[in-house]
Amino acid sequence: MALLDIIKLRTQFPSQDGMVKAVDTVDLLVAEGERLGLIGETGCGKTVLGMSIVRLLQPTTSIEGKINYKGRDILKLKEEDMRRLRGKEIAMILQNPTTSLNPVLKVGDQIAEAIRLHQGLGKREANARAIEMLQSVHLPDAAANANQYPHELSGGMRERVMIAMGLACNPEFIIADEPTKGLDIKTKMQIVELLREATLHKAMLMITHDLGVAGSICDKIAVMYAGELLEEASSQEILNDPAHPYTQGFINSLPSRGLLPIPGTSPSLICPPSGCRFHPRCRMATKTCEMKHPEMVQIEKGHLVRCHQFN
Repeated sequence: MALLDIIKLRTQFPSQDGMVKAVDTVDLLVAEGERLGLIGETGCGKTVLGMSIVRLLQPTTSIEGKINYKGRDILKLKEEDMRRLRGKEIAMILQNPTTSLNPVLKVGDQIAEAIRLHQGLGKREANARAIEMLQSVHLPDAAANANQYPHELSGGMRERVMIAMGLACNPEFIIADEPTKGLDIKTKMQIVELLREATLHKAMLMITHDLGVAGSICDKIAVMYAGELLEEASSQEILNDPAHPYTQGFINSLPSRGLLPIPGTSPSLICPPSGCRFHPRCRMATKTCEMKHPEMVQIEKGHLVRCHQFN
């Protein structure tokens, strides 16, 4: 059963150079208990898609389409109803804990504040629950760590605090935005294991540019490029039998696959290329690719791809 059903989502915002089409007509479905990885290069619109779901974008942003959560269109909710939903049922683990955590509040107080807001606990109970959450993410001395400020913790510890805060109210759906970004290999693997353990039987949208991380945690992977989805399939199919040339190039750029970079650079989201948005960088591009925009088609059950090879 679908927990989250995104239908023709378009998210745009103004810039000095024009309207940025960060998310352009995206359809995406997350089932109950399913972990979906959203991968792509920096600047492709992944984070904006996540922020659209929880409606944490600037007032000048234009959002069109539908974001159905448990059958209710999030985009039609009043802000008061959205605040109740955000954190309690849908939690977002923001990227870069250094800027996401309040530097002048102790981390335990920040977690306790969210607990008091959504669960109605008293101060003492909320503080005790905050320490329990810090214990659950394997901080070395949870009681002492709760009494520290963000700058007193390492990057890996701050990421654990963000995960603890996101899980504090036992949400049904978690959005994790680049949870391993900037971490060393050892810490990254610890965070991956923690997320795998913490999201068992929960639905999650993991936003990342790290295909290896997504593949080790997620059931399915959706590949995003220049504001739209190019491919969606099970993690095993994406990793072992990718259909889209961009996905193939993305995988070949991994260290384990030879570190072969995709030629060229990502296109502008203000004025994307005509036809297939990947065609200027694609080794298989034809005149059709330059002129005609491909539709998303199903090539096997559960395997969708946007490429003229399959249209």
